[in-house]
Amino acid sequence: MTAARDDGVSAVMKRVGQRYVQHVNRTSRRTGGLFEGRFRSSLIETNTYLLACQRYIELNPVRASMVSVPGDYRWSSHRANALGRQDSVVTPHPLYQGLADSDQARFAAYRKLFEDMLSAELLHRFRECTNGGFVLGSPKFERQIAAMLGRRTWKGAPGRPLKEIDADAQGELAL
Repeated sequence: MTAARDDGVSAVMKRVGQRYVQHVNRTSRRTGGLFEGRFRSSLIETNTYLLACQRYIELNPVRASMVSVPGDYRWSSHRANALGRQDSVVTPHPLYQGLADSDQARFAAYRKLFEDMLSAELLHRFRECTNGGFVLGSPKFERQIAAMLGRRTWKGAPGRPLKEIDADAQGELAL
């Protein structure tokens, strides 16, 4: 999802979650929440990771053994992106549109992306960034976003940082 506002994705997910819970609770005559925790997201460097991220998302039902091909999953955008089926929820991203000049060539180019599996390293990176709320991009991109937010946007080393020892204390320790 590409948001027009800084809080756009969070606001949409909050509203969707509220409406869905209300519907399920009314239909099932129950009360309370349905989900554990909040939704997870990660800011991505578009030019580098957008199409890989789309593949990751569209292949999730396949990895979960829910379907054998991504287009078979009812809620997938794969049918729109790979086959050209109309879907009022899917708005093609300019990077996707840049895959080819004609619709048929674009669909074929998108399907070709699915011929290769995502590497285990990339799968791990997607999961780590999403679960930790980290930025997914080049080190330069991560630093730019960190500067904008005023906080670290990548996974840090485990444990507490080592304390710096001044030169006098180091001399005493050496004795």
